[in-house]
This record gives sequence, structure tokens and C-alpha cells, in this order.
Amino acid sequence: MNVDRRKFIASVGGSAAVAAMGHEDRAEALEHYMTDQLDRKVEFGEGAQTSIEPQVPRGTGNLFRPTTSGFEPMPDKPTLIDFFERRFAPARHVLQSANHAVQTGQPERTVFACLLHDVTQNLIKADHGYWGAQLFAPYVDERVAWGIKYHQALRFFPDESVGYAYPDMYNRIFGADYEPDEYIKQAHEFARNHRYYMEARLVTVNDQYAFDENQREVKIEEFTDVIGRQFKQPREGLGNDNSPVAHMWRSIINPNRPL
Repeated sequence: MNVDRRKFIASVGGSAAVAAMGHEDRAEALEHYMTDQLDRKVEFGEGAQTSIEPQVPRGTGNLFRPTTSGFEPMPDKPTLIDFFERRFAPARHVLQSANHAVQTGQPERTVFACLLHDVTQNLIKADHGYWGAQLFAPYVDERVAWGIKYHQALRFFPDESVGYAYPDMYNRIFGADYEPDEYIKQAHEFARNHRYYMEARLVTVNDQYAFDENQREVKIEEFTDVIGRQFKQPREGLGNDNSPVAHMWRSIINPNRPL
């Protein structure tokens, strides 16, 4: 994706705001901006103006912003696909990521992790890998949740064995190499020596190629069978199953709930 540096900096409150942000916060803001630009092109059309009005930097994403229009009602027993269609949509970035994983012959588990890895950026930008891992953990193979969690840290560290280079976008936008936060360094070191390392690394590989404004629109229906095999859908519906994270799903269903 061709990112206009000036528009991005304006979207997070200007150069002074960027300078005050930590490196991890900058990376989160940039990825959220790129994801939003892709989604706006789907929602408003390829020729639409996709600039974002300047705003004070914030860790919360679109769902926690005040809205007067409300959100589309969810079914009584919502499924993961319902969330993709009514809360995560258009979700163009993760759909591209999962499609790229399919095209490069990745295991179905990796395809599924790519499909889920960034959807929580609608909910919250900061530490989105950790939020996503927690949200999905009760319903997926532990390796999927693990890969979602640690892809956040691995973005900053190249791995020549799989052809993953440090994202040039970070240098081009911010003008300097990153010095990741200490907890990101520690997470990378832990992940690099873990038996599940490649679960997260393959998410990062398929992440960086999924900001293509010219790629065909990928539909969630293309992954219906993958979801059916990889996701343990509760019969009560997400948010109603009394799982440790049911409250998170309820918050996504109705973030405007007053109490």
C-alpha cells in the first residue's frame, strides 16, 4: 500500500504527537491506519476520498468511539461469521492475509490464524495481538491463539529462513529504525526459542503482503469451511456461553451499552 506520510501523521494528531509515541505505539497506529484505508475503499468505493480527519492518538479502535448511528443488531446466537459480517467488516486486510496464506500453500491452521490475527484492531489498537489471542483462545487450537499473540512482537525482527525482512514501511514513514519496547524484545526472545515459533512467524510473513489496494475483494464466505473446521462455535452463541471471554464478545456486540 502507498501510504501518504503527511496524511498518516495528521491522522494521529501531527508530528508532535508522533514524536511523543513509543515505537510500538507508532507501529500499531500505522497498521491500524493502513487497515482502515483498505476498509474505507471497500465501503466507499475505489475512487473515494480515504483521508482520515486528525484526531488525538488513542489506543481504542473504532468500536469504542462514540457513535450516534448505532451498530447492526446481532442474532440471538451469534457466530464468528456474524461478527465478521456485522462488526469486523469489511476486514479487507485479514481476508487478504488469509488468502495470501492459501495461495502460498500454508497449512489450514495458519490460514485461520491469518484470518483472525488483526480483527481486534477494530476494538483496540494497543497490544492487539494479546487481545486477539485472549478473545479466541477458548475456541481455537492453542497454536492459533499463540501465533496471534506473538505475531505482534515478531513484526519487528527479520527471519531470513522464511524471507521475512524488517518492514521498510516503518523506516519510510518514521525516518528511523525502531528500538522496540522492552516487553516486545522479551516476547520475541521467548517466541524465537519456543516450539510454536513458526506459528507466529508465518502470520507475520502473510501479514505484510496483505495491504494491497488493487487485489480483488476477498469474501468471508471463501473461508466458511475453514472456520467450521477450526473454530469451536458455542451452541449458545458467542457472548452467551459463559466462557472466560464472553464479556469481550458482548462488548463487541454492544459497545454503547451504558451499564
